[in-house]
Amino acid sequence: MLSSLAVASDNPLHDLEAKALADALSLPYFPLQVVLKFVVEFDYLLLKSEQGLALAKTGKGAPKPVFVDFTAGAVDHRRRFGGGKGQDIAKAVGLNKRAHLSVLDATAGLGRDAFVLASLGCHVSLCERVGFVRALLENGLSRALQHPEVATIASRMPLLAGEIGELLDQRFDVVFLDPMYPHTEKSSAAAKKEMAFFRDLVGKDEDADLLLPKALEIANYRVVVKRPKGAPYLNNVEPSYQLGGKAGRFDIYVLKSLDINEQ
Repeated sequence: MLSSLAVASDNPLHDLEAKALADALSLPYFPLQVVLKFVVEFDYLLLKSEQGLALAKTGKGAPKPVFVDFTAGAVDHRRRFGGGKGQDIAKAVGLNKRAHLSVLDATAGLGRDAFVLASLGCHVSLCERVGFVRALLENGLSRALQHPEVATIASRMPLLAGEIGELLDQRFDVVFLDPMYPHTEKSSAAAKKEMAFFRDLVGKDEDADLLLPKALEIANYRVVVKRPKGAPYLNNVEPSYQLGGKAGRFDIYVLKSLDINEQ
């Protein structure tokens, strides 16, 4: 599915880095000599630039490239004004019961949910198995570590090697799952451009159901699964309870109470 993706740079100064990244990801290297809208050889480019690593759609009318950026835009606005521990994700993870939880985000993607939890004091370990997404995330975290306002938050977001199946000898207070789900015509119209990019390149997580038993094995207190409205339970296992929102829901699988008074 990734045959429509190549690695490029928008400046000769970054060509060597781009070539090295292409080799590391087993992707073609594309010597970009024209502007993006005139590129016809690939649908997408993983673009190395002075601003960082970006995923760029090619062709006429393509939107702006997507960066993982924890220092500006919607992510930064949510950090400042998102509602703190009153957010559904914070309640789902259990921050209303206990602070400073250790969380494994086993399907980290762009890292936005992980960043919310880390900004609320959690130590959030990240896994991302799709190579080009992991590269985008790693680049965004490295830039965040240099930013005075978010460096402390980013320091609580280590990007782990491997995926959840390779972490069965470790334990986390909470495991968070948000597997890619096939979108409907209704949802695709409202999908953000970055999610449209990733759905186009990655598709759905075919083995999403297998994530739940692995998560239950390494979680101390609970597993939280983020799902779209109307999506079936992961692995057809009914959760202990749910938290619903406008666009989706959180399925919470409780293994042990986080409330110290109940232990």
